[in-house]
Amino acid sequence: MNPLLEELQKLIEFQFKDINKLRQALVHRSFLNEEGKGIESNERYEFLGDAILELWISDRLFNKFPQFDEGKLTNLRALVVCTQNLAKISKKIDLGKFINLSHGEEKHGGRNNQSILADTFEAIIGAIYLDSDLSSTFKVLDQQLTPSIIELSYKEIYKDPKNIFFTSHRNILMYIQFATESVLYIVKHVHPAILTNKL
Repeated sequence: MNPLLEELQKLIEFQFKDINKLRQALVHRSFLNEEGKGIESNERYEFLGDAILELWISDRLFNKFPQFDEGKLTNLRALVVCTQNLAKISKKIDLGKFINLSHGEEKHGGRNNQSILADTFEAIIGAIYLDSDLSSTFKVLDQQLTPSIIELSYKEIYKDPKNIFFTSHRNILMYIQFATESVLYIVKHVHPAILTNKL
């Protein structure tokens, strides 16, 4: 067996009965450009893994935090399964080195790309489910993600993602307004003729 696949199975603490499912989960779509026909990307596995991940985190948060209302549960769930957090977890097991990428994608930092890492993590979850069952898949997720749940719940970061977006958006607009006013002030005082169209 491929020693890299053996290493990855130890890191995720799951032994595949059908190692080809793990291989499939590690195929990024860019790899198809170099290998041609006969192989598929991990995107279908990713689709399945994403759904299983949502079910797992919803179940765990609902039971672990009975004092949280729907809003807090939803926002904490979003933080745990967001791309940034999944990529952080993926980096802890050095997932990037196991992914099959095109030379171009690898050259441009694909092995550290947060989106690729998160997507591959979800694909592996899908592969585990196909190779075993929901209980075994949840066990792996418990091992990999429970520390994040605890960490994020203690930080009490429960802002609505929409509010975060709009707050950031407002900050950008304020910065643009400030910068514009600053430029106009400089122009007015240094070259007043510019504003009166006398140049």
